[in-house]
Amino acid sequence: MRFLWRWLKRAVLLVVVLVLGLLSPVAYVEVMCRGGGVAVPYAALLPEAERRPESRTLMTYPEWHIVHAYADYAAVLAAGDPHDYRFLSGIGGFWSSLCSLSRAAPAHGGVDGPTKQMVYTIGVSFTAELLAKAAYEETLGRLFAALRGGARAPLDGLSARQAADYAVFLQQVPWYRWDFRRDAAELSAGNSGVLRDRERNLALGIEYRVKAAYAGVIAAAVAATGADELRMRVIVTGLSTVELAGLSDVRVVAQRPEGVEIDTPRYRAFTELAQMIAGRGGDFVEIAGNDDILFTAITDAPDPGALISMPLQGRPGARGLYLIKVRDLAAVLRSRPGIEHIHDY
Repeated sequence: MRFLWRWLKRAVLLVVVLVLGLLSPVAYVEVMCRGGGVAVPYAALLPEAERRPESRTLMTYPEWHIVHAYADYAAVLAAGDPHDYRFLSGIGGFWSSLCSLSRAAPAHGGVDGPTKQMVYTIGVSFTAELLAKAAYEETLGRLFAALRGGARAPLDGLSARQAADYAVFLQQVPWYRWDFRRDAAELSAGNSGVLRDRERNLALGIEYRVKAAYAGVIAAAVAATGADELRMRVIVTGLSTVELAGLSDVRVVAQRPEGVEIDTPRYRAFTELAQMIAGRGGDFVEIAGNDDILFTAITDAPDPGALISMPLQGRPGARGLYLIKVRDLAAVLRSRPGIEHIHDY
């Protein structure tokens, strides 16, 4: 009994240490990443029901950092192995960007409690996932890759394709809607029987099934609390109501003195739509009741003029975050190459 009790205490202590370790970045952001700015009053044109908090343009980035991390991971897998990905860099990028954005948030109305809770939750989950993945891929995964030799096994190529498809999927659809069980079934069907394939089938199959179970829990929670709005209102000038109504998935709401009010999709679809509007000569007056907006752009090298700039993985270049006025957005889209994503609210 003493032996069992001693190991039980050690197990409990290990769990406590792991939990504290995962929560330490949250404590750091709360204590060390406080901004001192004051929000500048802005008289919104859209009715209150159509407005979204301006700080959300900043707080949407941490979730997109995870999307970009999966894109980087897919780029690494396209030519290499999982252990070539810098897992700690991916984790550090999440928390360092959240720190910088938290410092900027007070000048844009501050961050409400539920949004903070959401960002911290996904950050801790992302950290735990990448640490677990790193612990395996940097040890047993690296060993099996070495035993395989230079030629990739069939499941190396299949898992790289799955990672690339998943990265694209995340740009518009929440992660928990991905069919992880289908991926696991694909691995089993594609297993050639060589040592590396058997290892990939077992390791990734377990990962996919765990994610499938967790995704089911998250989907049920979202269904109970309600999903975020998928559309928003935008005021545009420079294009007629007829031209705007002809754009895919756009609904003209009203002709206003300040411009045309339209109803648009959010997320990746809005970035593509905004580029189309700017390309046809349109300009933005207001988006979801706000006059500031964040966007990311890919640059050849880290940009010291960006709010945040981080090197990419698996391909050359860096990702910069830029905060600008909504009225300047169309001009930036027309003049600047490499625009990656416009962070709506």
